Amino acid sequence: MRLFSQTQTGQTAMKADIHPKYQAVVFHDVSSDFKFLTRSTLGSKETTKWEDGQEYPLIKIEISSHSHPFYTGQQKLMDTAGRVDRFRKRYAK
Repeated sequence: MRLFSQTQTGQTAMKADIHPKYQAVVFHDVSSDFKFLTRSTLGSKETTKWEDGQEYPLIKIEISSHSHPFYTGQQKLMDTAGRVDRFRKRYAK
């Protein structure tokens, strides 16, 4: 299958209708009720009105950088040093 075709001027052009539609969509993080507008090839039957007054496809996600503990700074640090000491003490001979 050829993805490129030769035009009359000798330039190469990409074939039409073989690539997914790249459009503006709104992602909604349902765990934190955070929405952001970006571009994606994903589509949805649901739509939402954005701040600019236009309708965009709505894609619901469960976690994003707005709610993930690593990005929010609420990640729990493991006490690995204490665990190692307890292991050595328990199994020391």
